[in-house]
Amino acid sequence: MEDLLYLVSRAAKQNIDWAGIDSALSSFARPMARTEQNPDFHAEGDVWTHTKRVCETLVKLDSFRGLSEDRQQALFLAALLHDIGKIPTTRREDGKWISPNHTLVGSKMARQFLWQELGLCGTPEKQQLRETVCNLIRYHSFPPHAIDDPDGRRKLLAMAANGENCPMFTLELLCILCEADALGRVCADDRDRLRMAEQVQLCREFAGENGCLAGPFPFPSAHTRFSYLQHKDIPPEAALYDDTWGEVILLSGLPGTGKDTWIKTHYPDLPMISLDALRQELEISPRENQSKVVEIARERAKELLRKKQSFVWNATNLSPMVRGKQIRLFAQYHASTRIVYLETDWQEQLRRNGSRPAAVPEQAVCRMLEELIPPEMKEAHAVHWHCI
Repeated sequence: MEDLLYLVSRAAKQNIDWAGIDSALSSFARPMARTEQNPDFHAEGDVWTHTKRVCETLVKLDSFRGLSEDRQQALFLAALLHDIGKIPTTRREDGKWISPNHTLVGSKMARQFLWQELGLCGTPEKQQLRETVCNLIRYHSFPPHAIDDPDGRRKLLAMAANGENCPMFTLELLCILCEADALGRVCADDRDRLRMAEQVQLCREFAGENGCLAGPFPFPSAHTRFSYLQHKDIPPEAALYDDTWGEVILLSGLPGTGKDTWIKTHYPDLPMISLDALRQELEISPRENQSKVVEIARERAKELLRKKQSFVWNATNLSPMVRGKQIRLFAQYHASTRIVYLETDWQEQLRRNGSRPAAVPEQAVCRMLEELIPPEMKEAHAVHWHCI
């Protein structure tokens, strides 16, 4: 699979070896070639045909050619994978092909592929490339609609905020990908293709006017950022009064990443609520219903929150939905949340997990990786990514 990164590097220099890429990416390329699209907006045909046109358009853009080599590599890899989510999501409805949620699904598929097959995990450099690609895939459908979205500014600022932990990702890169996506297609009415490219340009200008095109918006405080991105009705420039009394540390990461060791090293004096420890205490297997475990954990958290006692919430917390449920509880008691996300090399992770007394089956860890979405800045007052 290292050959794919080599082919991507060559392709970024406008030397695209489609035979080699097709072979190296056959697990996606062949299913994409069998995936139909709505001919009104994709008269070029199947998803793989569209993908190749997008990639060929991308490398010819002046905005792409002016980028650094690492950003070119990330963008080309994102272009290759930007529509893989259409493979499982495409279906025919009311006589038309649709692919609902293909960007979110595709970003998760790409993460698993880049993590396991290309080994892009466990170091800041590998994490940076992987998550730049995944963010580009996840949000590539939004820029053409940003200017018409009533909450477009907030959504763009939320996306741009991800540059705090993933500095390579910017809305400028996202708009370059979206421009190639718009121009690299055939529409029943060619004016639709050009109109979409114009909408992307308007998004670029809109992001520039709002100070988030080249990087995160400079919120006056973490509390303002969290409150605004959680849809509080305030201007993002406002220095909002911080009424929190302290913070809760919420760990996030796959089993075997080293969360327990991290807590002992960095938060040895804080009380800890551990779902693993609770399962052992209650003699409940990870394969059984976990509602009782979570219910007791939340009751213990409430006891600490009422005392205004900082503590650590130790669980895998792999998705925004799971993390959000806990963070909303902490916020109800006026506590801020610091998310600490940990990852390590895949083989090392499997080794660590396997050496634990209550090891999680490898197949279960793989399923967890399929659902993993690293925490975004919009989720909490502070979000830190660490490779250990």
